[in-house]
Amino acid sequence: MKVDILAFGAHPDDVELSCGGTLHKAVNEGKKVVIIDLTRGELGTRGSVEIRKEEASTAAKILGVHKRENLEFPDGFVFNTKENQLDIIKKIRQYKPEIVFCNAIQDRHSDHAKSSALVRDACFLSGLLKIETQDTSGGLQQSWRPNAVYSYIQWNNITPDFVVDISSTIDVKMASVAAYASQFFDPNSKASETPISTKNFIESVRYRAADLGRLVNTNYAEGFTSDRLLAVESIFDLK
Repeated sequence: MKVDILAFGAHPDDVELSCGGTLHKAVNEGKKVVIIDLTRGELGTRGSVEIRKEEASTAAKILGVHKRENLEFPDGFVFNTKENQLDIIKKIRQYKPEIVFCNAIQDRHSDHAKSSALVRDACFLSGLLKIETQDTSGGLQQSWRPNAVYSYIQWNNITPDFVVDISSTIDVKMASVAAYASQFFDPNSKASETPISTKNFIESVRYRAADLGRLVNTNYAEGFTSDRLLAVESIFDLK
């Protein structure tokens, strides 16, 4: 299956928190979207692997994406190794995305920046003819390089290079985030509190989208950074 967007996240919920509105908007526009989580989030203080798996499945259904996978890299120990690069290259060549989303280039959780570099390197290497990979049936995969790789914004307030208007999808984004009930604010929960389980954090997700929207004269937006120069065909494409 060839897709329009392949969104990678170091942990289940990274994608929903950071670009869920953009993904659902793309789905509404008829685009094919696939999410790939790199780890199962097994080191998370709250919840469990089994719970996170169910929550991720529910969130994917809410967003309407076409498929969700998990590469089961070790949580907390995601490294930019040849083996990991090859695993991601196989997925890039399988889905042949036009656009790839990946984790923030720098962030509070060390897995995020490492995952960002890993995915961005794999996207480049995936286009090299002399790197040979095989599909699940043993057939030789064709090389493929996405047209663009963008990093979404996570914990740190990084200034985006561009934003996407998600005013029409903010409620779906927040519903997909709420699917991770084990991770986020629940006044009745007896689990240990974490930085992302506070009421302040979950409110900040909507507030950040509102603040980015305010800066571009819309209600809500999600921000991204780019390693390369961005271009438009016409000056009137800019809003």
